[in-house]
Amino acid sequence: MKLKQIIFFALILVSFSVKAQDPIFSQATFVPETLNPGFAGFEDKERIHAGLLSRLQWPGLDSRINTQYAFANQSFEGRHLNFGLGFNAQWQYETFNNYNFFQFNADYAYRLQISQHSTLRPAIEVGFGDKSNRFRNLTLGDQININSGVIDPISIDPLGNNTSSAIYFDFSTGIVFERAEIGNNDISYWIGASVKHINRPNISFVNGEKVPLDIFMSLHGNYTFPVMNDYLVSLTGNYMRQGEADRLDLGSLMHYGEFMLGITATTNPARSTPNSHLLTSINGFVGIEFTEFRFGISYDKNVSKLGNTEGVYEFSMTYLSRCRNCNTRRGRKK
Repeated sequence: MKLKQIIFFALILVSFSVKAQDPIFSQATFVPETLNPGFAGFEDKERIHAGLLSRLQWPGLDSRINTQYAFANQSFEGRHLNFGLGFNAQWQYETFNNYNFFQFNADYAYRLQISQHSTLRPAIEVGFGDKSNRFRNLTLGDQININSGVIDPISIDPLGNNTSSAIYFDFSTGIVFERAEIGNNDISYWIGASVKHINRPNISFVNGEKVPLDIFMSLHGNYTFPVMNDYLVSLTGNYMRQGEADRLDLGSLMHYGEFMLGITATTNPARSTPNSHLLTSINGFVGIEFTEFRFGISYDKNVSKLGNTEGVYEFSMTYLSRCRNCNTRRGRKK
């Protein structure tokens, strides 16, 4: 391994230790469980909502990122029951530096009926996370003899034997306000806010050091209305901030029967560095509903100067059980 590669590799490790960012999905506003625990049990009438998301980011670069997400939740309703429970897990792996991340969460959302058509859902989330870099595969600078090209199998660097995975407990909260009419083609909307990592868990890879995970904040919303009786149009927005980084997604989604077609613009409002771009990508989405299942495919076209990344690909599959107690509205609410 060349010296420049080692230095670059070390900078990557420092970046992950200090400014680790949460995985973000382009289809987050279509599967808002990824953003907010308040969506646990959001599909009422004791229906089960479950799904999978798979994301492949930047396959054209050596730093390819694979992210997977799975979730399941259900509403519980009755004389003394008025809440939603959910579970989710996410996994991320980066090929260049062997960065590996896994987290499992449990969600509880209380359903507060404000009026006939309006509800408020405060929620909490408790999670367990593990971040690692497979440090046994590292080659440190003092192991390399530049003159002879020989690599010593043993390092005397004090950090060489003082690194381990970052294992932590995580606490988050969120709230969702919803306004929905009875019919499938009536105007409806929801708006939510979430704050993740409120306990600032330590994610340092170096034993004895403390690097608190930055708080992740998100404000998101969806407004759905009918057009020409046959179409439903949803306008979506999602603002996120973590540390010095922020992101604003603005998009629309058209429903026609079982088919869906959407487009989203991803922007970087803060532009924290001189080379930052306001518009970073344009994301297209195509979906289809088949009985209780929904399938979606999206592609993010990079419009910044990052290079030939070959974009971002996402696949989603969600399941919503049938509503046997619904009077008129039987479709999905998001």
